[in-house]
Amino acid sequence: MPVDSSVGGGSTQLSIFKDCLARRLLAEPDVNPEHTQNENQDEADALNDFADYLACEAWPALPQLLREATYETRDAVPDVDDMSLENVPISFVDTLVSCGISEDDESATAFLRRVLKDYIGEACAPPPVWSKTRTKEWEICEREVPLTYHHLIPREVHNKVLKKKWHPEAMLNSVAWLCRPCHSAVHHVASNEVLAKEYYTVDLLLAREDIQKWRKYAAKQRFGVRRG
Repeated sequence: MPVDSSVGGGSTQLSIFKDCLARRLLAEPDVNPEHTQNENQDEADALNDFADYLACEAWPALPQLLREATYETRDAVPDVDDMSLENVPISFVDTLVSCGISEDDESATAFLRRVLKDYIGEACAPPPVWSKTRTKEWEICEREVPLTYHHLIPREVHNKVLKKKWHPEAMLNSVAWLCRPCHSAVHHVASNEVLAKEYYTVDLLLAREDIQKWRKYAAKQRFGVRRG
């Protein structure tokens, strides 16, 4: 069950919060998500559903600056230890207590603060050094061939991207590692502006039917073989 982004805040931040909750549930001594599962679920599904429920219960009650935390806004994020958590719904606290994760309201709040510290650490982490993300295989056709890097937000439109506030500055140098034929194919399917605005991740590129067709074709081609 995916987290419900309609509860407020960005879906990426909410997903980070949910993952931090799940890791804390696994790390806490004597916590076993099996008690939340039914006979048709495995442990992973039970943990997913339990973390999803807790995340969606607590998320709307958290300060907006926390829910919108990013590397760019890190200086404005409130300190977790000084943060009031009085608005966290009783259903969140009662669930932790009834499931044996926390002994009482105070320990449930302490558990949430630990989760929030993990969340801030991830949500406010600096962007990766993109040159260090290089892979041996193209990220779509998965062939082991010489690679080039494709700026997912083309450099020619960086100024416009910032002016229009399409993406934060930290995303400008994000790249995908592509073989030369596939790199050329990407630039043939859309203009730089459209690539920057609508197809700024590998997953978004893969959602295009023409890229899927090219992917299937390219995957069958042997590198270094000249035809004709």
